[in-house]
Amino acid sequence: MSAETKPIFDKIALIGVGLIGSSMARAARRAGAAGHIAGYAHTPEIVERARKAGFTDTMHSDLAACVRDADLVVLAAPVGAFADIAKAIAPHLKRGAIVSDTGSVKGVVMRDVAPQLPQGVHLVPAHPVAGTEQSGPEAGFAELFDGRWCLLTPAADADADAVAKVSKFWSRLGSQVEIMDAKHHDLVLAITSHLPHLIAYNIVGTANHLEQVTKGEVIKYSAGGFRDFTRIAASDPTMWRDVFLNNREAVLEMLGRFSEDLTDLQRAIRYGDGDFLFDLFTRTRAIRRSIVDAGQDSAAPNFGRNKSGDQ
Repeated sequence: MSAETKPIFDKIALIGVGLIGSSMARAARRAGAAGHIAGYAHTPEIVERARKAGFTDTMHSDLAACVRDADLVVLAAPVGAFADIAKAIAPHLKRGAIVSDTGSVKGVVMRDVAPQLPQGVHLVPAHPVAGTEQSGPEAGFAELFDGRWCLLTPAADADADAVAKVSKFWSRLGSQVEIMDAKHHDLVLAITSHLPHLIAYNIVGTANHLEQVTKGEVIKYSAGGFRDFTRIAASDPTMWRDVFLNNREAVLEMLGRFSEDLTDLQRAIRYGDGDFLFDLFTRTRAIRRSIVDAGQDSAAPNFGRNKSGDQ
């Protein structure tokens, strides 16, 4: 068996089989990165749906059974549940196991997961910067991580071999991997992901509350901008509630800066400062071109949107 197809882990346990967890299972199977893929869901209904979808080798409603003998355990659940999950699985983790996650806030992993883990178990937090507005075990697809970034945020004293194995695993799943400080990660994601989601939720909520415009008109005349905001605002509410509650400092800092810039924009519109508006729009257009050039989106028109997208 070649190095490219030999499993990196004999057994992986995915705690959560929604969009990200089920996509990890499918991508790991495609790459041959795991000998056995175990999944966990907290309700019998989701366990059954995941079994029917067939992307794991075994499905469990018991955490201990899912993580037993696992070489890699991945918390693919909302970050608000991490503390309880870590406490529940800790006694059942084998020595030498690696615990990771897929949350888009990393400070909470160091706070809620690290203290729970027994000696000899390694923590390597991870964040695949990929997703769609869809959720549930049927929403996953193996290509979700192809060409996307996965950010690892291990502690300074983390086991180097464990970090290398997690990095190799995500590379096999199709991701580009980069290592980043957890605090810096949360600041970066606050502006690139968390604030845009907050704005989308707010804009769609504002449209819903307008008395002068009917809801039917909002839906009927949705052009590209509002349509894309509704796509973002359709993301999983539990996950995003937990993101904002657990990255509040960075989000509030970015929200403050955004509010200041919005005031400048409001002033320019009020006083007819066309030069200010033109310069701003020129600079922001260049950012869009840079994202396309970096391979993180396509310049092709895509009015229906495809499955790929960042979270």
